[in-house]
Amino acid sequence: MTILGQRVVTAVVLLAVLLPTLFAPVVWPFAAVTLLLIGAAGWEWARLNGCDAPLAVATGVLLAALGVAWLAAAGMPALPALLWWCALATWVLGGAYALRKGVSGWPALARPLRWLIGVAALAVAWLALAEAKSHGVNFLLSVFSLVWVADIAAYFGGRALGRRKLAPAISPGKSWEGVFSGMAGVALLAGVWVAVEHRRTVDSSSLYTHLLERVGVLGLAAGVAFLAAMSVVGDLFESLVKRAAGAKDSSGLLPGHGGVLDRVDALLPVFPLALALASV
Repeated sequence: MTILGQRVVTAVVLLAVLLPTLFAPVVWPFAAVTLLLIGAAGWEWARLNGCDAPLAVATGVLLAALGVAWLAAAGMPALPALLWWCALATWVLGGAYALRKGVSGWPALARPLRWLIGVAALAVAWLALAEAKSHGVNFLLSVFSLVWVADIAAYFGGRALGRRKLAPAISPGKSWEGVFSGMAGVALLAGVWVAVEHRRTVDSSSLYTHLLERVGVLGLAAGVAFLAAMSVVGDLFESLVKRAAGAKDSSGLLPGHGGVLDRVDALLPVFPLALALASV
C-alpha cells in the first residue's frame, strides 16, 4: 500500500473511533479514547528522550493510570482557570527558551527534567481536552478546527509565498509567511464560524463567540492569532525534540502519519491556552 493509502486508512480508522465519542452525551468516552492516545504519546516521548523500553512503556502506563485515577476520583469537575493560565505562561516562556536554545540545547537538560516536561505537557493537554468536551461539542470543534486550519493555511501560504525561514535548523520547511497565512486563515475561520453560529442552534458557544462577546472583535482577532502562533510553537518544539534524538517520526504507531506526537504536537499548547482565554 502507498503512503497516501496508509494515511487515508489510518485517518478513517481514527475517525471511526473518535467521532462516536465526540458526539456522545457524556464526557467519559471521549476522555477515555484520548487518554489512550496520550498514553501512547507518553511512550513516544520517553523513547525520544533516551529512556529504555521498560521505562518508556511505564511512562505511557503512568499517564493512562493518572488519567483513570482522576476520572474515577474527581468525576471530571471543572478545573480552576489558574491551571490554564499557568500552562499559558509555561508554554510562552518555556517554548521561547527551548526554541532559542535550539536542537543542541535540548539534550543539555537533565534527562529526568526532559521526561518530566513531556509528562506534564501531555497530562495538562489531556485535562484540557476533557474540559473542552465538557464545554460542548461546538466549543471543542472550534478549537480543533483552529489548529487544523492554521496548519493547512500555513502549509499552502508557505508554499506560495514563503521566503523567510522561520526556524531552518529545526524545521526547514516553515516560513514566516506561512505563520502569517495561518493567522489569516484562523481569522477567516473565526468570522465564518461566528456568522454561522448566530444563525443556527448549537449545544454551546464556540471559543470564537465567547471571545467576541467578552473582548470584542480586536480581542477575538488577537486571541486566534495568538493560538495559531502557539500551534506553531508546539509543532516546532516536537520537531526540535525529534531532531535532538535523530528521529524522523515520533514512532510508527500511525501508518502513513508517523506517531501520535506527530499528530497532536500543535494541540498540546493550544487546548490549555484556549481554555485560559475562554476563562476571561
